[in-house]
Amino acid sequence: MTRVVLLDGGMGQELLARSGDAPTPLWATQVMRDHPGLVQAVHADYFAAGATVATTNTYALHHDRLRRAGIDHLFDALLEQALAEAEAARAAHGSGRIAGSIGPLVASYRPEVHPPRAEAVPLYAELAARLGPRVDLILCETVASLAHADAVLEGAQAARRPVWLSVTADDRDGARLRSGEPVAGLAGLLGGRAQAVLANCSAPEAMAAALAALAPLGLPCGAYANGFRQITAEFLKDAPTVDALEGRPDLTPDRYAAFALAWVRQGATIVGGCCETTPAHIAAIARRLRNEGHEII
Repeated sequence: MTRVVLLDGGMGQELLARSGDAPTPLWATQVMRDHPGLVQAVHADYFAAGATVATTNTYALHHDRLRRAGIDHLFDALLEQALAEAEAARAAHGSGRIAGSIGPLVASYRPEVHPPRAEAVPLYAELAARLGPRVDLILCETVASLAHADAVLEGAQAARRPVWLSVTADDRDGARLRSGEPVAGLAGLLGGRAQAVLANCSAPEAMAAALAALAPLGLPCGAYANGFRQITAEFLKDAPTVDALEGRPDLTPDRYAAFALAWVRQGATIVGGCCETTPAHIAAIARRLRNEGHEII
């Protein structure tokens, strides 16, 4: 029997699906702004499905994204809304932890546009310091390069909370980051700044190799994959929208749960879902974990 932390699933894609809105470059932030209460409802459904962690809707809440849309003056209000909706869902559920999400600056999957360390660290630290008093841990997500990992780890220390570092691996070779650098290269960067290491927002098929590279780092490890067919060239352009990506119809809740259970057998103690996974996917993982005698914590 393994004690497993069950994360929630995708937030941004779920918000778009429920709202029916057209995607914008602001993605989940725009939906949260236009539909107050919807983020709380998604958190509530993930808790009901068996998740024990709610990940705040702050992945894309960066000044560069807001400034491009002309709404940087709403940074404080949007941060407050994201935290309040996560807190309300947890209070209604009666248990659970809140993970403060910190996504990449500028763009996802594009390590070549990540700002220099001297610029990036203060920006990550600002968000971490604001999240820290109201979350249980910081989840640095979709980290695409070693330079990105170093900067976000340093900035995340401002939260004074445990930090979980989650990298995005190459879909064809999960032992490598999106930058092409080896996942194992994280070994020289952690320096006590992370309390868990994970892989996220990559194809489920890539996660076994990613976990094999993460396990020797000596920290609790885990995975939460996406359900995209592939990361398209259109999505790698400036200010993309997620309609440039397509979901995988074959990745049913049961099939995704089979992947997650394989990760647990490989040694993962933290699993969940990323983009294109839903409460149904998390519920399927919860059922399989319990059926195989694991404890969800």
